[in-house]
Amino acid sequence: MDEECGTECGFKVDIADKSDRLQLELLLLRQKSMQIVLPPEVEALVQRQLTSGKYQNAIAVILAGIKLLEQQEDIYQGRLQDLQEEARIGWEASERGEVVDGSAAMAQIRANVRSRYGVSDEA
Repeated sequence: MDEECGTECGFKVDIADKSDRLQLELLLLRQKSMQIVLPPEVEALVQRQLTSGKYQNAIAVILAGIKLLEQQEDIYQGRLQDLQEEARIGWEASERGEVVDGSAAMAQIRANVRSRYGVSDEA
């Protein structure tokens, strides 16, 4: 996997091993230090993770959290793009006159739910 540290360091390295990549990330973090004051509850969470033995230091815990945040953002962006595409398809269908009356659509949805789950309309 190719990793670039950005324009600041001006080099590119090939890092296949995750531990090597983490070490590079830690090195880059040390080069660009940032002081953060954690609220007590977050500090306690970091300490619990360290005590569990999953992480070697607080930076590794924070990096793991940041990676999860990035993954969550990627998922959100992917779903947002999917929804935008579905909306575009629906809009184009409506422009062509390929629409279903709302009450007819709800009746079909209710019928599908009843047949699939044996659920009645009484609620």
